[in-house]
Amino acid sequence: MTQQIRALAAILFSTLIYLIGNGLLNTIIPVRGDIEGFSNLAIGAIGSAYYLGFVLGCYIAPRMLASSGHIRTFAVGAAIAASMTLLQSLAIDEIVWAAARAFFGFSAACMYMVIESWLNDRAENETRGRIFAAYLTVNFAGIVIGQWLYVTAPPTSFVLFNLSAIFYALCLVPVGLTRLPQPQPAAAPVLRPLHLFKLAPVGVAGCAAVGFANGAVWTLAPVYAHSHGLTNGLLAAFMSAFTLMGAIVQVPVGRLSDHMDRRYVIAAVSALAAVAGLLLAWLGGLNRATAIAIVAVYGAVTLPVYGLSVAHANDRLPRDAFVETSATLLLVNALASAAGPLLAAFVTTWLGTAMLFVYTAVIHGALAAFALVRTRMTEAPPEEFHEPFAPVLPTASQVALELDPRGPESEPPAA
Repeated sequence: MTQQIRALAAILFSTLIYLIGNGLLNTIIPVRGDIEGFSNLAIGAIGSAYYLGFVLGCYIAPRMLASSGHIRTFAVGAAIAASMTLLQSLAIDEIVWAAARAFFGFSAACMYMVIESWLNDRAENETRGRIFAAYLTVNFAGIVIGQWLYVTAPPTSFVLFNLSAIFYALCLVPVGLTRLPQPQPAAAPVLRPLHLFKLAPVGVAGCAAVGFANGAVWTLAPVYAHSHGLTNGLLAAFMSAFTLMGAIVQVPVGRLSDHMDRRYVIAAVSALAAVAGLLLAWLGGLNRATAIAIVAVYGAVTLPVYGLSVAHANDRLPRDAFVETSATLLLVNALASAAGPLLAAFVTTWLGTAMLFVYTAVIHGALAAFALVRTRMTEAPPEEFHEPFAPVLPTASQVALELDPRGPESEPPAA
C-alpha cells in the first residue's frame, strides 16, 4: 500500500497544489467583488457561471482525454485556470469575471477528471478505499491552506490573484514528471434523474438541496463575513471553520447512519443546519467570535448532507448501479449549485447579506420535512443492503465515483 501511495504521490501533490489555489481564489473573488462594488446579484452570477462551466466540462473532458491524453488535457486545464485567474486581476468587470469563471469551471472539470482517472486506474479493490481517503484528505487540506493564504496580501491588490495563478502553473510540474502510464478513458455512465427520483426521492432531494444551499454559501459566505467586519485572518478563520468542521464530522455522522434509517439522520442534520443558519443570520453580527463559532457548527451539520444523500440512494439500488446512481446525483447537485448562487443573490439583494443563511435555512428545513414525510410513506431498506458510509466530494468528476470503495469491483491495474 505504501509503495502504491508513493507511486501516486505526484498526482496527489499536483492535486494539493491545485486546491491550494482554489481555496485562495474562492475566498478572494467574492470579497474583491464586494469591495469593487459588485452587486450581490453579480457575485451570485459569477458563482453560478463556475458551476455551469463545470457541468459542461464533465461532458467534454472525456472526449479530450480520448483524443489528447491525460497529461495534455491536464496541461490545457491548468493553462486555462491560470490565465482566467490573471484575467480577473487585470479586468475588474462583472461580465469578464463571469466569463472567466465559466471557463475556469470547464478547466476544473478537466483537471479533476484527469486526477481521478489516474487514481482509479492505479487502485486495486483492496486498496482503493485508502487511496480515496488520501484523496479526500488532500482535498480538504488544500482548500484550508488556500483559505489561510488570504491573509498574505490586501484583497484590493493583484497579489492574491497572482498567487493563485502561480499555484495553477506549479500543479503542472508533478503531473508533467510522473512516469505512471496514462489510463484508458472510462465509459460515461447513463444518467436518469427522474428514474432515480422514483427509487430514492430523499437522496435526489438531498443532493439538490445541498447544491442550492452550499453553492450559494461557497459563493456568498465571504461577502457575508466581510460585511460583518471579518477581515484578513478572521475571514480566513470563518471560511476554514466551515470547511474543517464539515470534514471532521462527516465520518462519525455517516457511521451513525449505517445503523438506522438514513432518512432520520438526513432530517436531523438538515434541521440543525436550518437552526444554525437562522442563528448566523440573527447573531452573526454580534461579535466575530460568535460568527466563527456558529459557522463551525453550521459546517458540521451542512457538509455531511451530500454524503448521507448519496449513501441513502445507493442503499436502495444494487451495488453494480453505484456509479450510475452517484453520477446522476452529482449532476443534480451541480445543476442546483449553478442555480443556488443566483437565487441567494436575489434574496440578499432584496433583504440584506445576512439573509443568505435564512435562504439556506429554508432549504434545509424543507429537506428535513420531506425526509420525515418519506419515512412515513415507505419502509427503510433492509440493513443488509446498507453499504458502509464513505464521505464524498460534490466537486469531483464522475470518474471519482469508480474510486469510491462502495462501487463495483474493478480489474487490477496494469503493471
